[in-house]
Amino acid sequence: MNRTARTNDRYSRSAGSSGSGRGGYRSGGPNRSGTGRSGGSGRRPATLQGEFALPVTHTPALPPAGTFAELDMPPALLAALSAEGMSAPFPIQAATLPNSLAGRDVLGRGRTGSGKTLAFGLALLARTAGQRAEPRQPLALVLVPTRELAQQVTDALTPYARSLKLRLATVVGGMSIGRQAGALRGGAEVVVATPGRLKDLIERGDCRLNQVGITVLDEADQMADMGFMPQVTALLDQVRPEGQRMLFSATLDRNVDLLVRRYLTDPVVHSVDPSAGAVTTMEHHVLHVHGADKHATTTEIAAREGRSIMFLDTKHAVDSLTKHLLNSGVRAAALHGGKSQPQRTRTLAQFKTGHVTVLVATNVAARGIHVDNLDLVVNVDPPSDHKDYLHRGGRTARAGESGSVVTLVLPNQRRTMNRLMADAGITPQTTQVRSGEAELSRITGAQAPSGTPVTIAAPVVERTKRSGSSTRGRRSRPAQARRAAGSARTATPTARQTSSAPAA
Repeated sequence: MNRTARTNDRYSRSAGSSGSGRGGYRSGGPNRSGTGRSGGSGRRPATLQGEFALPVTHTPALPPAGTFAELDMPPALLAALSAEGMSAPFPIQAATLPNSLAGRDVLGRGRTGSGKTLAFGLALLARTAGQRAEPRQPLALVLVPTRELAQQVTDALTPYARSLKLRLATVVGGMSIGRQAGALRGGAEVVVATPGRLKDLIERGDCRLNQVGITVLDEADQMADMGFMPQVTALLDQVRPEGQRMLFSATLDRNVDLLVRRYLTDPVVHSVDPSAGAVTTMEHHVLHVHGADKHATTTEIAAREGRSIMFLDTKHAVDSLTKHLLNSGVRAAALHGGKSQPQRTRTLAQFKTGHVTVLVATNVAARGIHVDNLDLVVNVDPPSDHKDYLHRGGRTARAGESGSVVTLVLPNQRRTMNRLMADAGITPQTTQVRSGEAELSRITGAQAPSGTPVTIAAPVVERTKRSGSSTRGRRSRPAQARRAAGSARTATPTARQTSSAPAA
């Protein structure tokens, strides 16, 4: 039977399901093999915001939910939501959860911070509840592009998985593959993974995907941009062909078209915010600066009160600015792909606890980082395209909070920046600024740095392990630094300490 015939056969058998989702056709669906789903065949494309060609949805979506309580979820999961202070779903959750809980495939587009993680996570956990995975055979899979996003998803889902007694395993590069293999051998119902490390574990015989019935792709556009598409499709071809697929992302472009057409069947399509990033709680500023003054301007912005993320293009530029800021009295730390995973984890923990106030980063930090009360993102180097701009800016103004995105633009970059903003659907406030001026302070909170060099100390345990420093040497550290370092360790539990995420 050819692909079009299989698709028509699938619709004829599921007719009359009236939006009941995969529950109405799971047992009678087509025999879809390793070539992926046939859902894209025989369909006329539709266009979403002129950016992305989508398959036509044949089955009407269920109406959105007003509260979590009215959703068909286990009582333990509802109790966990209440304990976490979650009473009403965000728009993307309200729109997609009734359908994903019913087993429908979902294509969700929403800005970062819009609640995508729980939009797919609650459905995945609720539909996996009560099942037990065999060793090496997870039941649900979440694929993400970066280690940081994997940890973010794990952290977000852990309290809810624990309430249902489901085991989570985090599978990422840069960490012990033996420990991750052990977690999979011990049995994990849900795996959160980056494609490369999961592929390695499968090749070692430590994981099989043949029992995965629910698969989520988070930030699929970045996976495509990072060259993961062959690995992603190879992994998707190994999961149960009749299973449920959900794809969530802040932006959707034609790089993801292959995934949607090949692996999503009759999906519920939901888009939050047409510009996928411009929200009323976020201000966008383009600051025109001159080259000779850019360094001083950047330093004064970094010296402001509160936490900020500053983005630059290269690892060398990140390290150089971080060193300068530390020498100027700003508590800064660098985050880029040249850092080991333990270093990156520690730096993020110190940033979240306030021990570090300025995170200087390459695009590795543009996704997968959530920090409460982060109200300023600074593009010291303007991003290369509008998607990078939206994802960088998405680190602030999350979940209804307010925030500002500031981009420093040199004279020769103005025309390119104007085009980028137009592509992003954003009309920024444009201002000519100089260091030391009141206008710069009004927009960003900039102020003169103290000028007293600072040192960001590593946590005590790590320093002891690395250098064998004495107890007396540790006591010489300022008490405030000791307390901050201790907070950082508490904020980032190790895999051994966190039973619900044994492979983190």
